[in-house]
Amino acid sequence: MTPQLDVVSIIVSDMAASLAFYRKLGLVFPDGAESEGHAEAPLGGGLRLALDTEQTIASFVADWQPPTGPGRSSIAFRCADPAEVDKVYAELVEAGHHGELAPWDAFWGQRYASLADPDGHGIDLYAPLPSE
Repeated sequence: MTPQLDVVSIIVSDMAASLAFYRKLGLVFPDGAESEGHAEAPLGGGLRLALDTEQTIASFVADWQPPTGPGRSSIAFRCADPAEVDKVYAELVEAGHHGELAPWDAFWGQRYASLADPDGHGIDLYAPLPSE
């Protein structure tokens, strides 16, 4: 068997805050996951997004410490259309999440925006621009 991408996992400091954030983006996590150290949501194509608390990671990686500084990865969510990019970005920023890059019409043909989840992980929102 060739290894297959199955799970994208991110480490979170506050499970409840992270679940609230990702649920606003449409991901479905089990009820009651706020009190767990690990939670998963199904993604398209059979993939899963896993959230693990810092405490969970520290329980099996002896000298693990939370990273500092900006991250090197991001997760992108495709929106139905450019208006949805604007709407979702505004809702998340109004809910107190940090907006990195307000929605704009990118030169590569997408309405694009970037913000941060509760732990500073990069989250991109995009939708194809209409063809002219």
